[in-house]
Amino acid sequence: MIAYRAMIDVPRELVQYLGRLLAAERRTRGTRRDTRALTCFYQALLVLIWFRKAEDLTLLGAGFGVSRATAYRYRDEGVAVLAAQATDLHTALKRVADNGWSYVILDGKLFDGDRLTETTLPVKGETIDAWYSGKHRDFGANIQAVMRPHGLPIWTSAAMPGHLHDTNCAREPGVTAALNWPAAELNLPALADSGYESAGHGIKTP
Repeated sequence: MIAYRAMIDVPRELVQYLGRLLAAERRTRGTRRDTRALTCFYQALLVLIWFRKAEDLTLLGAGFGVSRATAYRYRDEGVAVLAAQATDLHTALKRVADNGWSYVILDGKLFDGDRLTETTLPVKGETIDAWYSGKHRDFGANIQAVMRPHGLPIWTSAAMPGHLHDTNCAREPGVTAALNWPAAELNLPALADSGYESAGHGIKTP
């Protein structure tokens, strides 16, 4: 327990929860016992340390006695089993309405990323880097989030190329269309900044 507390400041129950998800995934894959370098608990611990501290995976893997490639694979497995627990947007909105919330918040954020070679052809016709945001002057991915009034996300989108504006990122996967439904049927509008103006009748902007 002392060693665990020194490594990460999250509840042990969270590590055990992720460990159970990883164990279920190993059973689904038919992974034989004692063929993995780390137990499910320690794989979960590695994943959560990466989430919490953004540790370099080469160093993090060395600390757990596994190679860089194994650390990346273990991290990706952890992310995948957690992502699989996410509810769809309609279910999340209905749950929030049932809990008595009067509105949700829609917002997007650019998450920094390495430069990618993918290019795209925008309306102006000049080839640009697909993952470069002119607004932020940085490479990254645009992720849309629908949040409760106090800021806790109830749903997040997949990563979209950074050159896209928030409105485009919300329209393309159908977020704006999905938010029109709770506004009309559940009296649950979405509040957003002026960047989402004219995105839909369910989205209220200043």
